[in-house]
Amino acid sequence: MPGPLLTCRVHAALIAARDAGAAYLDCSLDLERTTTTVAIGATAWHCQDAAFPYPETCRERTVYHWDGGSFVPVARYARSLVKLVPTEWGPPTFEIDGIKMLPTARVSPWEDARAKVALVEPLGRTVLDTCGGLGYFAAWCLAGGAARVLSFEKNPDVLWLRSLNPWSPPPGERLSLVVGDVVAEIAALPDASVGAILHDPPRFGIAGELYSQAFYGQLARVLRRGGRLFHYTGAPNRRSAGRDLAGEVTRRLERGGFAAGPRADGVLAVRR
Repeated sequence: MPGPLLTCRVHAALIAARDAGAAYLDCSLDLERTTTTVAIGATAWHCQDAAFPYPETCRERTVYHWDGGSFVPVARYARSLVKLVPTEWGPPTFEIDGIKMLPTARVSPWEDARAKVALVEPLGRTVLDTCGGLGYFAAWCLAGGAARVLSFEKNPDVLWLRSLNPWSPPPGERLSLVVGDVVAEIAALPDASVGAILHDPPRFGIAGELYSQAFYGQLARVLRRGGRLFHYTGAPNRRSAGRDLAGEVTRRLERGGFAAGPRADGVLAVRR
């Protein structure tokens, strides 16, 4: 990790320790992955022979990283505002233009990913991770004994978030992280070349091509017979418009060569 990460909760603990005259504080500087003992000073706190000033302000729902001179938000704005967002569990989520990309209302996004990865049974398989995001699916596939994970992510700002997130797995021998749009890149994958697929696309209104019949046909082409696919859908517009996106996805997958049905907050399918 290039430097310490701060959240409002950790910042408040540092200030409280300083104001109480404490000499040391045990806290997490990597979003609850580990605990570190820091030395408390009047104008700065000290960790690993480096001094860090107390930020003047620290906003909720923001993760800060040390850029060499100050603590700044882990956020970028190019075409969209992309930011890392802390959670009560530690592993962060992220947002694009204020739209939350991972479930966090009732469960840690880390544990949510673990449960979904278990559905596709990654042990010994090559897994296609279509929309890599922060890499939580990939991390649990590796932990579950996947032979290889092929992950795609087209947004360079999301990849930058990933480089600062201590919960995101780095690329390596078993994890190939491709910077590219899976809609285009999947055409180069051989037939029946993967044993499982995890498909966690952005909302339909943002990336409708990832819900198309043509794309589902490509998923069927690259997945071996009997291989499993989990497709996250959530339940957008169900209350306001009565839309059943999981049902729509199920029907398209079945037309594309899968046996499919709703499972959890998405659709679980098996290649026929």
